[in-house]
Amino acid sequence: MNFKLYKSFLFILIVTITTLHSRYASAQTAYYIDGYHGGIWGHYPDWNTRFMADLLKKNPNWKINIELEPETWARAMAVDPDAYADFKALFADQSLNGRIEYVNPEYAQSYNYNISGESIIRQFSYGMKMVRRHFPGAVFSSYSSEEPCFTSALPQILKSFGFKYASLKNPNTCWGGYARGHAGQLVNWIGPDGTAIIASPRYEVEKFAPRSTWQTIAWNNSPQYINAAFAAGMAHPVGMTLQDAGWKNGPFIGKGVKNGITSVYTTWRNYFGNIAKNDARQNWKVSQEDMLVSLVWGSQVMQQIAQRVRVSENKLIIAEKMAAMAKIYSGTKWPQAQLDSAWRTLLLAQHHDCWIVPYNGKDGDTWADKVNKWTINTNAICDSIINNAQAVINKKAVAANYITVYNTTGTDRDEFVSVETPAGTGSKPVTVLDSKGVQVPARLSADQTKLLFRARVPAMGYSVYQLKTNQSSAIKGASVSVLGDGSYLLETDLYKIIIDPAHGGVIKSLIAKKLNNKQFVDPKNTRSFNELRGNFYNDGGFKSTADNPANVEVLENGPLQIKLAIKGTINGSDYTQMLTVAQGQPRIDLGVNINWKGNPGIGQPTPANTYKLDNPVKAFYNDRDKLLAYFPLNLQGEKVYKNAPFDVTESKLTNTFFTRWDSIKNNVILNWVDVTDNNNQYGMALFTDHTTNYAHGRDFPLGLDIQYSGMGLWGRDHKITGPTTINYALIPHAGKWDKAGIQQQSNNWNEPLVAVAMSAQPAMPGRSLVKVPEGYEVSAINFEGNDMLVRLFNTGAGGVKSNVVFNCNADKVILAELDGRTVKRLSSTKLKGGGISTTIAMPKFGIRTIRLINARGI
Repeated sequence: MNFKLYKSFLFILIVTITTLHSRYASAQTAYYIDGYHGGIWGHYPDWNTRFMADLLKKNPNWKINIELEPETWARAMAVDPDAYADFKALFADQSLNGRIEYVNPEYAQSYNYNISGESIIRQFSYGMKMVRRHFPGAVFSSYSSEEPCFTSALPQILKSFGFKYASLKNPNTCWGGYARGHAGQLVNWIGPDGTAIIASPRYEVEKFAPRSTWQTIAWNNSPQYINAAFAAGMAHPVGMTLQDAGWKNGPFIGKGVKNGITSVYTTWRNYFGNIAKNDARQNWKVSQEDMLVSLVWGSQVMQQIAQRVRVSENKLIIAEKMAAMAKIYSGTKWPQAQLDSAWRTLLLAQHHDCWIVPYNGKDGDTWADKVNKWTINTNAICDSIINNAQAVINKKAVAANYITVYNTTGTDRDEFVSVETPAGTGSKPVTVLDSKGVQVPARLSADQTKLLFRARVPAMGYSVYQLKTNQSSAIKGASVSVLGDGSYLLETDLYKIIIDPAHGGVIKSLIAKKLNNKQFVDPKNTRSFNELRGNFYNDGGFKSTADNPANVEVLENGPLQIKLAIKGTINGSDYTQMLTVAQGQPRIDLGVNINWKGNPGIGQPTPANTYKLDNPVKAFYNDRDKLLAYFPLNLQGEKVYKNAPFDVTESKLTNTFFTRWDSIKNNVILNWVDVTDNNNQYGMALFTDHTTNYAHGRDFPLGLDIQYSGMGLWGRDHKITGPTTINYALIPHAGKWDKAGIQQQSNNWNEPLVAVAMSAQPAMPGRSLVKVPEGYEVSAINFEGNDMLVRLFNTGAGGVKSNVVFNCNADKVILAELDGRTVKRLSSTKLKGGGISTTIAMPKFGIRTIRLINARGI
């Protein structure tokens, strides 16, 4: 072969291939989600509305996705009505080709995984309603957030509100975490109930940006990202940044041409509905542990924010249910304006900035300060509604001989309740009778301030009890005794518990009598049960409550209840641990108050002047060194279950530990975590009074985060500024969490029975408004006009098809979506004596809203 001819042929071939490749490369198109995040509470300068409107007009190919707090628009309308009108006109086109999409209408941009499921629903319902006041034609098609505002139950919530699509990306603001990466361009994001929504995941090729602890390589459609996506076979890769309102970039990546790749600005609605509508999708059943999120858990400011939010969440649900009883039973006007105000301030307290930048703001007006003010407002309104409801259902007076006990959960309850000792009772012997005149166990507390008695209360209703003085009877039950070695033996009909004061009052033994005398404490573990231990890094290392003896004070010594105060010191600071058990009650109530001396450093230290934003290692990630409450369990092959909003997850983690931003694991405890043996024969559930994190591993016992003090995000020192007070509880049980009713026990703990004294016997000795089957939860009850809306949640323990009883009348019973759309009319049966029943089909972890048209009393 002619060598020169061969060389010429080879040269022509190379040029041709190169040219074709160049033309192909230049023809490559990627997509980009641009827009704005923030709002009047987070960040939204008054010029921002004009800025967005003008830049949209100037850049006809620019499309934006907005995640702006709905309250923002009232101010925008007031301070710059012309700009507001211009933006509103641009927003009017809500078609697939429209240029503006509202991708997160939540009232206050909550993280979602850290609050109740009902709170998430209200974030959307209140937010969407306010957005539509300003933009009546707003269409909510796609959910997306600049922060990791994700939780596993979102698919069914979003679909019920009318959303079609979702994004699991947050490439530019990953400080608080990110979703697990997934192969493929699109997925069917499947929630715990089986609902699927089309979603864009964080791609597996979407790696973390170098020298960053807050970004992935998708934040600016970098060539590295887009080329990796093309190489993985993705036809329409998409990147994203929702800019902070106030940034003056305009189109964030300019004209979008980089290294031969053209990035086209799009809305999520257009991307899903036009661009990628025919692209392949993989099914992905998302676990809560696929949400790789973390905050400065254990810091005092975080604890207090989470506790205040939890208290308000519980109070508000109770207030709505009590108001519903008052409306049905007494015709009381529904307190909508009050409830709207209470919900508004609770939703604001759930704003993600409250949780991740609690110190931001001026002194006295930081996010933490705002949470305090907001929850005080919510709580005051709730207390007023609850008191008014009690007053109209049964009149109250100071001198009382009747007590009404209210139950706001959907199932019957039989447990102890306390009420302030009615005036005139003094130290006289007392007897409490039920509505049939049968005596129930009752006793005055040791200090005579409380009356404790056993109450049986029907679902979503009340029972009435009569109090008589100068009568009493002998009751055998719970008792405390001191053993020969100085230990304290607590004994009820359910438990034998030994407290060891020589070692800080730890629980040396916990035997469940009715569970085959199962011993739940692991005696071989190096850690003690209910021991507090952590690394005091400025004071010599690890310190423990078990290091020193404690004094045990018996506050109540049966026969109905045992209450101990265990007092000791840890690293020189005084603490008091409370322990309460009651006859016949499976829950063991615990609490700790630590009166800190100064601001001790607790956890992993951050040496002075060494904190760097881009260093992935952060001290607050290291849970091993934090002050933990330890619970070494005598269970073999431990498995872990934990609840999340409208979900319960079986953990797949071998341990919960990590120390780096790029290695986050989901170790969040919302309400409870449950540890069982490998066969689910026995288990121990741990409840907490606030969202926080837990610790666990194959070589590490269950632990609850009690305290961290040290460096947090952005170099802010999360200090101890006062006492730490935390309440938690334990329930030893047989069987898996669902068979043991752990979710219901958690509901009972969060919605305690409410007892109030009355002056006269009421006309009705007891009533039940709504009764649901075992394993179901009444998430909320509220009214729209005269229609009563009852939201149900199948906790995962209930059957798929079940009967629900409403002890009221209604014209029709309708199954409705969260946005008000009617799904279908439900058949109902009238009951003898009044009331109606209906059958509801609901998958495990499903939520359903039942609307009773023109609901009224019997």
